[in-house]
Order: sequence, then C-alpha cells, then structure tokens
Amino acid sequence: MKEHKHMLHRSRILSIFLSALLLSLAISLRLEVSPASVKAQSQALLVGAAASLQDVFEEINSRFEAINPSARIRYNFAASGALQRQIEQGAPIDLFISAAVRPMNSLEERGLLLQGTRRNLLSNRLALIVPKNAAVKIDGFMQLADPRIKRIAIGEPRSVPAGQYAEEVLGNLGILEKIRPKLVFSNSVRGVLASVANGNADAGIVYTTDAKISKQVIQVAIASERLHTPIVYPIAVIASSKNKEGALTYANFLSGNEAKRIFQRYGFSFPK
Repeated sequence: MKEHKHMLHRSRILSIFLSALLLSLAISLRLEVSPASVKAQSQALLVGAAASLQDVFEEINSRFEAINPSARIRYNFAASGALQRQIEQGAPIDLFISAAVRPMNSLEERGLLLQGTRRNLLSNRLALIVPKNAAVKIDGFMQLADPRIKRIAIGEPRSVPAGQYAEEVLGNLGILEKIRPKLVFSNSVRGVLASVANGNADAGIVYTTDAKISKQVIQVAIASERLHTPIVYPIAVIASSKNKEGALTYANFLSGNEAKRIFQRYGFSFPK
C-alpha cells in the first residue's frame, strides 16, 4: 500500500514537472514568434495612389501577390492633392503615384522623396462624358455652353488633377467663365464619374480610363492634348518609408512588361 502511494506521489511530481516544462516551452516559443510577427507587420507596404488607378491596381496587385506570396500591400486611393497633404503631415505611405506633377513637385521640394526614385510611370487623356440616357445630346466641349446643360461635374481643381486639366481645357477653349456657374466640384475623379453615371450632372470631365469602366456613361469627346499640360503619373518612394526595399521592388514591377500590358488594357499609355 505504501509502495502504491509512493508511486502516485512520484507520478504527480512528474506530471507537475512536465506541465511546467511545457509551459516554459510555450512561453519560449511565443517570445521567439512574436518579434517575427511584429517585423512582418512592419513590412506591409502602403501605396498612396491617384483615384483613377483603383481598378487597374486591383488586377496588378493580384498578379504581383501571385508572384510574391509573402507580399502584403495596402492601398490608399484618393485625389493626388489629398495624398500629398497626408504625406506632408506624416502619413506612413511608402510609395506615391500621383496623377499630376504638381503634388510630386511639392513633396520633392520639401525633401520628402527618396532621391533617385522619381520617374514618370503613365500617361492619360481627358474625356467629356454624359449619362447614357442623356436628355441633351452633345458631342463636344464647346456645347457645354448650351443653356440646356445645367450641371457640369469636374474635380476640385485645388486637389484633383483631372479638375486642373479640365479648367485648362475650358479656359483654352474660351468658355470657362461662361460656364463656371454650372460647374459642380467633386473631391475625386471617381466622384465626377459617379455624378454623371447617376444623372446628378448633365456632363462631366474625367480621364478616358475612367470613362471606360462605367456602362452608365458615354464618352462623347476627347480633349486635344494641345489644350492642357501633359497628363502624366509620376511615381516615387517616400523618404520616410520603413519599407524602402519593398517599395522599390513594387515600383520596378509596375515598370515591367507584365504590368505595362495590364495598364494598356485599361487604356493607359506611357510617357514619351
């Protein structure tokens, strides 16, 4: 009997010892895994990109992540001017793609770009669109002065490059001041597209790539490139990026042949 009790006592001690050993091992493993997990999270790439790039980047991202399974990319799509201000205020954006040179120039002047990483990635054209079931049929920018056209949607020129280009076109055609009371401003080019698509505006000015993605609008004209400054999309790594290597890798992929084929399919062209 005493021997039986002795064996039970030894069994309990062994059980307690094994439990303590397993607990110690679990804590050790957690301490080893946790820093790696934190490091992996810190390596996620945040891309700030012009709103007009949203659709094409969904496809490009799928392809990039298929080739690079460990890649973790997040996007902030907005007006280029809004993204510029976010970066100036310290937003943790690693890679910036603007729809105009002005926001990128501002960041470069402040020393916020990683030297040697800026280049022009894409080009685009400016289009006049109307709702699919428009009551007033127009086929050119000059007809925006028609009194039957009551509301014309464009991007807010102070922050939306498409709005800046639109004002240039209308000004060079000599009709800007005449139609200014009709202008309805949006905080992104996609907002302009939505206003025309849902009939809240009689016409709108967007990029040709935006016009292609909606079945609710009709593209009736493309602005002559002589009427506005060149539409280019500069790209650059942000100097404060915590993941410069990842940003450079992704930027290089965007300039590669596979990404170019996708860009072309969505209607983008490339700077000459």
